[in-house]
Amino acid sequence: MKLKQLFTDDSAVSPVIGVILMVAITVILAAVIGTFVLNLGQGIQQSAPQASFGFDYDDADNVTITHETGDSIPSSELNATSSGSFEYANSDTFEDVGGDISAGDSATYSNSGNWDGETVRVVWTSENGENSATLSESTAPDNT
Repeated sequence: MKLKQLFTDDSAVSPVIGVILMVAITVILAAVIGTFVLNLGQGIQQSAPQASFGFDYDDADNVTITHETGDSIPSSELNATSSGSFEYANSDTFEDVGGDISAGDSATYSNSGNWDGETVRVVWTSENGENSATLSESTAPDNT
């Protein structure tokens, strides 16, 4: 057996390593291009903010919704909804507050009848309108 020739013959190593590197580069390139084509990276920036809201119902059929803690949210991305009739009171909705809604900011909504048992929700909608989430909800006390 020619032991010297065994240690000096490395002709098969280079092609195998070359093929492995080419396959790895192709897989990485396909993953990067696929991410951009399928727009998978966009959903990461459109996740719902984390915020807590308080609801204060008064005897005048108004509910004041106050941002208590959490992320600041652009007012254009916030909306309040109700399971019943819903009107704006005193022109101080989240959109009227303007700018970013942060801890301490509040908006007041009124009901043409009363809030008895109705569910009021604070809903966030992403800037592009593709995603939405209910950030907080409250059921009004029954005042009958």
